[in-house]
Amino acid sequence: MVLNYIWIAFFLIAFVFALVQWIFMGDMEIFPALTQATFDNAKLGFEISLWLTGVMSLWLGIMKIGEKGGMVAILAKITSPLFSRLFPGIPKNHPAMGAMLMNISANMLGLDNAATPLGLKAMHSLQELNPKKDTASNAQIMFLVLNTSGLTIIPISIMVYRSQLGAADPSDVFIPILLTTFFSTLSGLIAVSIVQRINLFHKNVLLSLGLLSLIIAGIIYFFSSLSQSEIGPISSNIANFILFSIIIAFIILAVRKKVNVYDSFVEGAKEGFSYAVMIIPYLIAILVAVGVFRASGAMALLKDGLEAMVAFVGLNTDFVPSIPTALMKPLSGSGARGMMVDAMEVHGADSFVGRLVSVMQGSTETTFYVLAVYFGSVNIRNSRYALTCGLIADAVGIVAAILISYMFFY
Repeated sequence: MVLNYIWIAFFLIAFVFALVQWIFMGDMEIFPALTQATFDNAKLGFEISLWLTGVMSLWLGIMKIGEKGGMVAILAKITSPLFSRLFPGIPKNHPAMGAMLMNISANMLGLDNAATPLGLKAMHSLQELNPKKDTASNAQIMFLVLNTSGLTIIPISIMVYRSQLGAADPSDVFIPILLTTFFSTLSGLIAVSIVQRINLFHKNVLLSLGLLSLIIAGIIYFFSSLSQSEIGPISSNIANFILFSIIIAFIILAVRKKVNVYDSFVEGAKEGFSYAVMIIPYLIAILVAVGVFRASGAMALLKDGLEAMVAFVGLNTDFVPSIPTALMKPLSGSGARGMMVDAMEVHGADSFVGRLVSVMQGSTETTFYVLAVYFGSVNIRNSRYALTCGLIADAVGIVAAILISYMFFY
């Protein structure tokens, strides 16, 4: 498993960097800093898992209502023309279809809190169909790459951060993020389809992707017609209205089918608690590894080296201060968020770098985090090519973020 070697490399590289600083530079604080990073990130991993317990219990309870009320089956039927081509091994009307759709929809609306438990539910449903329980199936890989590519229509959280850091127009990154994340998702879809030999030129696939492209174009047109001050409040209200409307629709359908809504919710919530406990060791493992890599100074040196290379080939280096955010984004969502905030504090929220890191933050999901948590929740050890395809989507997203930001803001 590639993740295994990367995890080991984080620790070995961090140790070598720290050893060099201790012996040759006389830095007596480097090893205490590394050790403290392990403690801090282990605590962070547990706190995140503890916080997720309530959120997962809530959303898996709601999903159980949707399953028994028939909403999940309805959603699966609507998406079956596209999903049946992308996930040929999943039977029609299987609960996994609805769970995957709900997860992807939550990500598109920028509702991270809702997306994670729905994604874990989808992984468990897909695991029921997986013949090799310790090896990722084709369907699980396709789902995770679509998840990590992070198609986002309404990036609420990023606009909130920009507002808190004094941006004159927090929503000015809205359209660049929408464009960037669309390209990253499309590239991830194409990468997995090539490996799995999925024909994307099938009429159902072309029709679905064409319709999605038209919807995104319509969203871009709609928000382009609004004033800058209107975009943030309107997008936030639309996202949360859609989210709560889904909950109400689930409940109404369940009542019509004479389902005991309360008991169904409790049944699903119990599953959410067990899922949260299961992911704790996997989450701590990846956060600790990333923490020591950053604390050793290896990340900073990598950034300096890239800046020198970009300058050497004669390219504009104004984007280079955003590279730590780009490099951290696949590794740690909280780490990338911290670097985004730091870049905006140092350079200004309305600077080119401040806007660029915001677009990068919205370009993709946290690939290593998603793979570690989602695969870990179903005890999959062999992720096959999931990481490679996920990183391809990340790379396209980062390059698109840079190019589009130059187009919009430079």
